[in-house]
Amino acid sequence: MSGPTTLGAALRRAASEGAGQGLRFVDKREVETPLGWGDVYVRAQQLAGGLRDRGVAPGDRVAIILPTCPAFFDAFFGAILAGAVPVPLYPPVRLGRLDEYHARTTAMLNAAGARVLLTDDRVWRILGETVRRTQIACLTTAEVHGAPLHVEGAPTDLAMVQFSSGTTVDPKPVALSHANVLANVAAILKFVIDQDDHRSRAGVSWLPLYHDMGLIGCVFPAMVQPGSLTLIPPELFIARPALWLRALGRSGAVVSPAPNFAYALCVDRIKDDEMQGVDLSNWRLALNGAEPVSPATLHRFVARFARWGLRPEALTPVYGLAEASLAVTFSDPNTPFRTVRFDRAALGTGVVRVANTASDPGTESGVAGTEDSDAGVELVSVGAPLPGVEVQAPTETIGPVRVRGPSVMVGYLNQPERTAQTLVDGWLDTGDLGFLHEGELFVTGRSKDLLILRGRNHAPHEVEQAVDNVDGVRIGCAAAVSFLPEGGDHERLLLFVEAKDPAAGLEQRCAAAVLNSTHLAVDEVILLEPGTLPRTSSGKIRRAEALRLYQLGELRPPRAVTPMLVAGALLRGTLGHWSKRG
Repeated sequence: MSGPTTLGAALRRAASEGAGQGLRFVDKREVETPLGWGDVYVRAQQLAGGLRDRGVAPGDRVAIILPTCPAFFDAFFGAILAGAVPVPLYPPVRLGRLDEYHARTTAMLNAAGARVLLTDDRVWRILGETVRRTQIACLTTAEVHGAPLHVEGAPTDLAMVQFSSGTTVDPKPVALSHANVLANVAAILKFVIDQDDHRSRAGVSWLPLYHDMGLIGCVFPAMVQPGSLTLIPPELFIARPALWLRALGRSGAVVSPAPNFAYALCVDRIKDDEMQGVDLSNWRLALNGAEPVSPATLHRFVARFARWGLRPEALTPVYGLAEASLAVTFSDPNTPFRTVRFDRAALGTGVVRVANTASDPGTESGVAGTEDSDAGVELVSVGAPLPGVEVQAPTETIGPVRVRGPSVMVGYLNQPERTAQTLVDGWLDTGDLGFLHEGELFVTGRSKDLLILRGRNHAPHEVEQAVDNVDGVRIGCAAAVSFLPEGGDHERLLLFVEAKDPAAGLEQRCAAAVLNSTHLAVDEVILLEPGTLPRTSSGKIRRAEALRLYQLGELRPPRAVTPMLVAGALLRGTLGHWSKRG
């Protein structure tokens, strides 16, 4: 790749060549505060000097726990310019579950071997227990500054450590070199620029900055290009989803990614009057990844927002993961998103066979596919590999998805055995299952999250998505698990559902929706209070942990739901509910 070979060099070039470009921070009043790339560079140099004065040496890990704000960039790029390795972690947003937060954050700080933790005054007051457990030096960015410093490292040096989602195991510290990260950014930019007609070099993101999709997928391309990026704090998006689409309209942005749940949230919560004057016609890449992509959500989003200029082909399903830096496959944005119906019974035995239907309504963009489960399982293509990336998966059966390319991680930090299990002969075992069909990847689920029922395999997200449209259910807040009871002769299927309105008969309606959509009979539907399901650092539901807590009797049933309870749950439980996997 031509151009800068380290993130520090890329920031320096953006500062010198990106006049008028940079970051724009949106507040709750939709007021935007700009921060040019030149300012980002100057501030980061000063923080780098402060780190040096406090004994931080090249190669030391610097943990960062900050919300979406200028201080995050001071800390992240300050660590880079000091020759250190930033480790962005998620802030404590679920205040009702601080014990869990302290335990998981302590584990991540220990796994990363962090020398120092950078935060702000507000977060610092909450981190006391974590700091006590780790004995780490905790500093606010306001108190760390010194003479400007820029230590230029090598492309093979570690650029950052990002944690995988840890849905089935503890979060893993993914070590990425500058070469890894910039190779992925180059592939993303080539894809974006190839599709852009040069009307805009702007992007919009509400994604958390501690996550690869928000940082590597949004910030770094805007810096390397360079261009402008409008940033919305994730808690503001959750409270008012219209802020995202309104920012897209104001900026004329070409690209903005989000997980599937965000598109569903927009459909259900944005009112027409909030869209007054909004023009979405410039939005050419509405990337959808980080969690299973629902065909129903894609159809609904296109139908809902077409009147404001949204083009059906803008909806672009993608696939990626932290261990590959981020992006692996993108679907073709010049054609409508593609879905295919596969034979349900065959998939249950691991065989890939297109359903025998007279027509395939799901393949037409913006046309809602049938809900009839006899028509087969409608799966969304997440496209073909990005330039320089190879994907290995079977074509006639469901099997492991493996990835190879220059953006694949160095390994798990200080975990050689786990690295050796995951990286074999240059191929990364993603832990996902899927298949290639007509050159495109279809992902069916995580290998460790499969529902095994009477000898057949089923994807849990298919069961979970079946209840998304049931009145009283929080969209994207269900978890399906199977287990064999002690002394039992067959597996039981449980469905945990966070209920925003636990009205009488909700369990029966959920079970009926699953049966109608999947032909699977749920043995028990367990209603839960909003924000109750255990999640990863990025908000992805931990199904195995939900089952464990249920068996211990520790999951809470819903109580009377009030508007304040729902609002609190949105901030606690849904802030991260856009999940990790890209």
